Amino acid sequence: MVSSRKQKELLRKVRKIEIVSRKVVNELLGGEYKSVFKGRGMEFDEVREYQPGDEMRTIDWNVTARVGRPFVKRYIEEREQAMYFLLDLSASGTFNSLGHQSKNETAAELCGILAFSAIQNNDKVGLIIFTQEVELFIPAEKGQQHVLHIIREILSFEPQHAGTNLTCALDTLGRMVKRSCIAFLISDFLDSGYEKALKQAAFHFDLIAVTIADPRELTLPNAGLIELRDAETGEQRLIDSSSAAARKRFRVTAEARRTALHRVFTQHDIDHIDIQTHLDPIRDLVRFFRTRERRQTL
Repeated sequence: MVSSRKQKELLRKVRKIEIVSRKVVNELLGGEYKSVFKGRGMEFDEVREYQPGDEMRTIDWNVTARVGRPFVKRYIEEREQAMYFLLDLSASGTFNSLGHQSKNETAAELCGILAFSAIQNNDKVGLIIFTQEVELFIPAEKGQQHVLHIIREILSFEPQHAGTNLTCALDTLGRMVKRSCIAFLISDFLDSGYEKALKQAAFHFDLIAVTIADPRELTLPNAGLIELRDAETGEQRLIDSSSAAARKRFRVTAEARRTALHRVFTQHDIDHIDIQTHLDPIRDLVRFFRTRERRQTL
């Protein structure tokens, strides 16, 4: 049973995300979303009489022959589509340092902005929460209340497992969602052996990878002996962070992992957003939209 205090805190967080998201969507992402995430294609709308300037290839010859006057087919963009968040809520996502948001809180804010962008354009939004297995699946639906429900679930969800299984999440998307959709895979990607599933998902869906990292996962402070514990496995290590060599090894290892991950995304033509919890995620999201929009107009 959730206490009234926790309930009030949850509602406060949901309301904050709603306010921030609406502001960002109205001021920054309204037009970009529609141009970046186009509909599934063109669908037949109606047949009307030919007018000067209409293209010859749009003539409906069957109707033209039957009526005795030229008629053309009219098509409109099939705008409506679905957006799914594949959200990693494994134990490593609770980590935060320097008084910043945790990775999970950053992910919730990001999902809120994207979800409000989607419903403003009449798209549906769905959610897959996973750890080492899929723990929650919410089918894509429209509307503000549905989006607020998704944000509440993200903020209040208590995972049953600690580990990460990206393959399981991607396989679930392929099994449960039959039509093409936009899929944001949001994780710190502390997993292995998922490249095949990533490639398959990228082939069937418009897959965007979102990496979320805390600054202390990338560099160590000079703070003497530090005990590091892997939140997912429980493994512990003692590191002397006063050693410049130890700090360098840590930084080089972290950078090599990030480089390898980016290489995988590039190899499979997967768009990527790199988020760090101590920086404003809105800046990186806006940059992603504008970069993708420019690329599509080339």
